[in-house]
Amino acid sequence: MTDAPHPEIHPLAPHHLPGFITAPGETDVMMVAMGILLIGAVLAVGNVFFRLHTLPERMAHKSQKLQFEVVAVLGLLALFTHIHLFWVAGLLLALIELPDFSTPLRSLARSVEKIADVPPADSVMQPPANEPAAPKLTSDPHDLAPVGRPKEHAHA
Repeated sequence: MTDAPHPEIHPLAPHHLPGFITAPGETDVMMVAMGILLIGAVLAVGNVFFRLHTLPERMAHKSQKLQFEVVAVLGLLALFTHIHLFWVAGLLLALIELPDFSTPLRSLARSVEKIADVPPADSVMQPPANEPAAPKLTSDPHDLAPVGRPKEHAHA
């Protein structure tokens, strides 16, 4: 192989060019490879970021509904405001096992309703048999009288 200069190279340019410099009109393979690598790296880092960001929500998913919702809201606040304290608070709340107060209180309320012979709140509200039924409302203006006055009937 001879060291004869390439006819397209400028006479003042060095005669031995490195391999990453492409000739005019050819595809720059290294630039295309670096572009693909850059896009892949950005997607990979974004995926890791969002996985880490949703860590408290995934941890709180098995907990109570209210706790999960509070952790999810804290995560959204952290995402949109960039205040990392919200994320830390959500993570701490997801790690803490909150006691279940509602189940014992519901059981206590049902027991008290049973003792008082009150129908459970789940059933349809109906007046007990020993109380009089509420008066019917009519659309006849003569049937309605102001409070404290007797009804006046018009005779025709």
